[in-house]
Amino acid sequence: MQRYEFPPEFQFGAATAAAQIEGAGHEDGKTDSIWDAYCRTPGNIIDGSNIEVACDHYHRMEEDVALIKRLNLDMYRFSISWARVRPDDRDFNALGIDFYSRLVDELLANDITPWITLYHWDEPRALLEQGGWANRDTAYRFAEYAARVYEELGDRVEYWTTLNEPWCSSFLSYAAGIHAPGYTDPKQAVAAAHHLLLGHGLAAKEIRSRADGKPLSLGITLNFTVAHPADPNSAADHDAARQIDGAHNRIFLDPLLRGSYPADVCDDMREAGLDRVIRDGDLDIISQPLDVLGVNFYNGVAVAGPSGSEINSTTPYVGAERIRTLSRGLPVTDMGWEVLADDLRELLIRLDKEYTGPAGIPIFITENGAAYPDVCDETGFVDDTHTRLAYIRDHLIAVHEAIGQGVDINGYFAWSLMDNFEWTFGYTKRFGIVRVDYETGARTPKASAHWYARTASRKGFDAPA
Repeated sequence: MQRYEFPPEFQFGAATAAAQIEGAGHEDGKTDSIWDAYCRTPGNIIDGSNIEVACDHYHRMEEDVALIKRLNLDMYRFSISWARVRPDDRDFNALGIDFYSRLVDELLANDITPWITLYHWDEPRALLEQGGWANRDTAYRFAEYAARVYEELGDRVEYWTTLNEPWCSSFLSYAAGIHAPGYTDPKQAVAAAHHLLLGHGLAAKEIRSRADGKPLSLGITLNFTVAHPADPNSAADHDAARQIDGAHNRIFLDPLLRGSYPADVCDDMREAGLDRVIRDGDLDIISQPLDVLGVNFYNGVAVAGPSGSEINSTTPYVGAERIRTLSRGLPVTDMGWEVLADDLRELLIRLDKEYTGPAGIPIFITENGAAYPDVCDETGFVDDTHTRLAYIRDHLIAVHEAIGQGVDINGYFAWSLMDNFEWTFGYTKRFGIVRVDYETGARTPKASAHWYARTASRKGFDAPA
């Protein structure tokens, strides 16, 4: 066995998102988010109507905080529902804000550091009716919302993420048609991606202007992939990897940390109109200083160049529509995602070398985890020792190795604290380290949760060498 020790200041946590766990979809003034509306559209979602209940966290908040405490976690990352705080994008809702204020107070009372994500994909439906993120004005509305939430909670919360995974809320949502609002227009997707980044920059400026000396760690969370050429000797496969890296990673990293879009990405997305949505001064706003970069990682991919097949008009890879993803013969999760923890180590070293290291920006792993087809016993317990636990352990080893190679990584959040509404999969995919019985609402920690609690308490673990 080998011992993996993390620095004493390294933080262990778990993450959730409002739309996935809260329920109370139309209580205390909340109105439709785009996901509430999308779930009611026939054919779009599996069992989606239950988003009205989800995990009932809105009514079980104190119970869930006590659970986080029992798991020995240092931090809890959660999102604010824009549609709960500012229903229909009109007046701010005191009852909605109060829920999050009580959650923050409950966390602090239990010595758990709160980490707020301002946008995890659930803007008010009223904004979609005006064009959603494809409409430039949404960036300014987001900044107004972010400023108000910070005014209410900034006295008690240091860690803030503006956006979670803008790749999903632009390309999956506006090009691939598999996330709300379910559109398949590459031009809208590219406009949404740029306006999300603009919204981040505007919100960051508003928050910093209100910090007034209060502790503040402000950043953004991006979801990354590592694209490998399927054939290392193929120029076409190397170009395919370049295109995927550009359409997934660099389209966000470069504007944020270098103040410009990559030239090759602009060329790849020229037909979709990337160059036409950028206005003078936008990139100065987008490239506001970051205190932290949130890294979400689930899997890497092997890719190959075009095979002569027809272009898939609903691909999320705008500008790389004919790229093929090939199996590497690796184990896969219940999502069909290949598992290779070393891809995370490779990603972290690359980020440190090319982006965060030169800028002096620390990294937090803000999401990492896996869905598996859990089987519970009569008590609700799931023994996921050889699936989810192994996945988290091996990816923590990758994090540990990256730290050993000099990468500044300050913490790790397991995704997710509990089983939840998994977007287009409804409740059929379980990511939680805690099992949720969707009929009774009962929470039962899985084997992975018990292991993770020990790891968080001891700041390390033993694993086979």
